[in-house]
Amino acid sequence: MSDMRTGEKVRLRSVEPEDWEGFRDPARHPVDVRDADLIDPPRSEESFRARTAERAGRPPGGEAFRLVVEGPADRAFAGSVTVGEFDSRAGRFRTGIEITRGNRRKGYAAEATEPLLTYMFAEQRCNKCEVEIHAFNEASLALYRALGFVEEGRLRRHEFFAGDYHDVVLMGITASEYRTTHRPPSVR
Repeated sequence: MSDMRTGEKVRLRSVEPEDWEGFRDPARHPVDVRDADLIDPPRSEESFRARTAERAGRPPGGEAFRLVVEGPADRAFAGSVTVGEFDSRAGRFRTGIEITRGNRRKGYAAEATEPLLTYMFAEQRCNKCEVEIHAFNEASLALYRALGFVEEGRLRRHEFFAGDYHDVVLMGITASEYRTTHRPPSVR
């Protein structure tokens, strides 16, 4: 990776107002609960435009932010990665990623998550990252395990959607655990 934002498979960039269709399209397709995070009622195109414009107007960084994941060759919207629930006192944050259906299982999620973790651990001095994943979402569980996250607990029958209750798996990784497998950025 030549910098913190561009890798071999993906590029991370800020949200722009014209990204509204990229955020809308995953919500339009029928949901397969095996790899879904949430089922939402239908929303208008205007609501996607307004929400995306609001996200685009936020200053960079901060306690919660979202970055667009795009393919570096075609610069097409491929998903987004987020930081939220930032607790500066405890040095802890949560992250999440959504990759569009046609771009899944290509390595985009891992390559987009790694620079985000590097940034939060190296530049924001965080000590721990946490994620919550539905227990049936084997792809996401495998992704975070491959990144070095460990299971810390399970909330049984915690979320209700698609007509049933589902377990949520809590996973985490500390800065020191992450550094054992990922080089910090070099200063030149």
